[in-house]
Amino acid sequence: MRPDAEILWEVASGLARAAVEVSRPPLPLPPLLFFTDPERTPRPWETAAALPTGSGVVFRHFAASDAIETADRLRQVTSQNEIRLLIGLDIALAKAVGADGVHLPERALGQAGALRAAQPDWLVTGAVHSAQALSGASSLHAAILSPVFPAGGASATRPALGGGRLAELVRLSPCPVYALGGIHAGNAHELAGSGVVGLAGVEAIQAAFGPA
Repeated sequence: MRPDAEILWEVASGLARAAVEVSRPPLPLPPLLFFTDPERTPRPWETAAALPTGSGVVFRHFAASDAIETADRLRQVTSQNEIRLLIGLDIALAKAVGADGVHLPERALGQAGALRAAQPDWLVTGAVHSAQALSGASSLHAAILSPVFPAGGASATRPALGGGRLAELVRLSPCPVYALGGIHAGNAHELAGSGVVGLAGVEAIQAAFGPA
């Protein structure tokens, strides 16, 4: 494992261990979540294949033409390596590839309760970007809160929360929380004591675990 990858996994695992006494979800939560993006992670199965056992992948295809093929590739490598696979919003695709759950964008958080009732074996996570959204996330197994640090992608225009605000929101959250946004090997240790159950990332995880 490369140095950055080792740091991210050690920090994520430590956060998960520290948070377990506070939040005991009905389904195991991966310490590390790799979020895909058609533009920023064009070959996500290569990174997924290198993730440690027990990690998770959230496949967000954003209506890409090769969504089914990419999902199949991801399901193959994640099944082989005991990695949880969640599909972003696309419930039909999640069923088709035998995924382990679904990740909902903030605008679709209202679907969480019905999803959990219909698919009790699925892990259901959701994106949140504010205290208001987080307060309505009680039906999720876990919320993905962003951006913690200055980030790219869709979070580039949003102000970073910072460690103090993150910890405050985690204490108020009705469900376990992951940290996402601008996290890398150089700043991941700053999240110690925040109460988050793990780390999530896009490019930093690809850079650490993907092909050299």
